[in-house]
Amino acid sequence: MLSPTGNVARNTIAMVLAGGKGERLSPLTLNRPKPGVPFGGKYKIIDFVLSNLFNSGIKQIYVLTQYRSYSLMKHIRESWAKWAGLGEYIVAISPEVRSESEEWFKGTADAIYQYLRFIESSDAEYVAIFGGDHIYKMDVSQMITYHQMNRADVTISAIEVPQAEASRFGIVVVDDDNRVVGFEEKPDNPTPIPGRDRCFASMGNYIFSIKRLIEVLQEGKKLYEDLDFGKHVIPMMVEAKDKVFAYNFNDNQIPGMKSEERGYWKDVGTIDSYYEANMDLIHVSPQLNLYNYKWPILTNQGNLPPAKTVFDDEDRRGMNIDSYVCGGCITSGGVVRRSILGSRVRVNSYALVEDSILFENVTVGRYAKIKKAIIDKNIAISDRATIGYDHKMDIKNGYTVTDSGIVIVKK
Repeated sequence: MLSPTGNVARNTIAMVLAGGKGERLSPLTLNRPKPGVPFGGKYKIIDFVLSNLFNSGIKQIYVLTQYRSYSLMKHIRESWAKWAGLGEYIVAISPEVRSESEEWFKGTADAIYQYLRFIESSDAEYVAIFGGDHIYKMDVSQMITYHQMNRADVTISAIEVPQAEASRFGIVVVDDDNRVVGFEEKPDNPTPIPGRDRCFASMGNYIFSIKRLIEVLQEGKKLYEDLDFGKHVIPMMVEAKDKVFAYNFNDNQIPGMKSEERGYWKDVGTIDSYYEANMDLIHVSPQLNLYNYKWPILTNQGNLPPAKTVFDDEDRRGMNIDSYVCGGCITSGGVVRRSILGSRVRVNSYALVEDSILFENVTVGRYAKIKKAIIDKNIAISDRATIGYDHKMDIKNGYTVTDSGIVIVKK
């Protein structure tokens, strides 16, 4: 683990790319952007990157939103903006409210280019450009220290993946010193780390030295309208012989981290991966430990009463087993197994919920049975309804059913 040199957090501003439409997560993203999708009951996906930055001491943060941005901007304002202190800010901005133009972002680097004035007016030395749609824990200050030590122009956070799986990712090609010598976008024959049978996959997180970032964005915008970091900016910098380095995410350590948590990073870009990452949380020893109070995942706590169970009769007993249950939930004579209940969920008598994710303010009627389902917020499941037991009937009822058998219920 690298120790931070100087106060790297105070020399760094962050820009979080949170405009993703998340089409592969549809229908959960029909009315919200991917970073705004609930995760783990009480959180939203974007809370993970913001918690990482905040816990790392970086509290000058711009969140760049785009698609269906209202709910996400509201979440940032209510959950995050109030925690900024003097000279600090955590603010969401959208191209929909820009004064210069109504243009939306055309690429990841184009998003930064459109708000270059915020970077130019900063007195920071570095800018952390991070995606807002992944699940992981990271001390960003260690990556900045690595960037400083290499006197790099840009440092790319990379995760080790088996060579056989590497064709699914953007692959960072490095030399023996982890200096980047190439970039391969989902290659058929990915180039491994020297002397290894594993590859470096880009996590889409970057530390830039601000002066060089401004130069390369201005150069790149003359060449590419849809300016993108992976497709354009990084290859331009490698070709220009800039100091481009890969930072091995496996080297990152946070306080209180257990050995099984090292290198945990999830791209929850599909319904299956999203469901699996949520279900990971209810294991006895999950790779992602949300009970590590030395590195908390922060969000809007709300003023909700504790969760409770009601009734203890032989045929009518309120029980939550191997489950995450958020504040305001009432399990009233029903049974919940291996499931995640968002805030203010009510499970009524004789109902059964198994292997499912229920978003905020869901009501499950009496005698209803739900299995391997994702229920969106504010939905009332009628008495005696069955979901997840007969997929033909689920489809007939207007629900979405994935190839792996996950049922998604939207209004």
